[in-house]
Amino acid sequence: MSFLPHSFSFGHLASIIVTLMSGIAVTFLRLRASNRPTTLRKIIIPPLGMSTGFLMFVVPITHVPWLWGLTAFAAGATIFAYPLIRTSKLERIGTTIVLKRSKMFIFILLGLLIVRLLAHDLVEQVITIPQTGALFFVLAFGMILIWRLAMLREFMRLNRDRKEYR
Repeated sequence: MSFLPHSFSFGHLASIIVTLMSGIAVTFLRLRASNRPTTLRKIIIPPLGMSTGFLMFVVPITHVPWLWGLTAFAAGATIFAYPLIRTSKLERIGTTIVLKRSKMFIFILLGLLIVRLLAHDLVEQVITIPQTGALFFVLAFGMILIWRLAMLREFMRLNRDRKEYR
């Protein structure tokens, strides 16, 4: 007799563990990057690198309806990007631009991770694990892309202001 629910699988456990480890790693990296000089390259590279993940859709098992994908992207771009944009501030210090860390940033990232884990379990009851992973990738891409575009806009404004006051 097993104490685990019938719907539990070790793939599910592995998914939760990988998600938690990834979330902790991202949180740690974001905290280390804060209050350090940033560049155009440091802002643009993460979404470009992440975009290679769309190659997963070459595999048919990850295919989802277009409307689902667009909805996931829209949720990431609006609901999940907003707190990141609000807690990420670029500031000019001398000749460099730095990302100033908000005290709420760590709580926002942890909150987003918890919401993702809870929503993941709900979605996984309706569609397959690979499709769930694909939808959450699209959601995360929407979040990262919009967040980084907001940072890019602020970075360009700060650079433009510096040049105007020379």
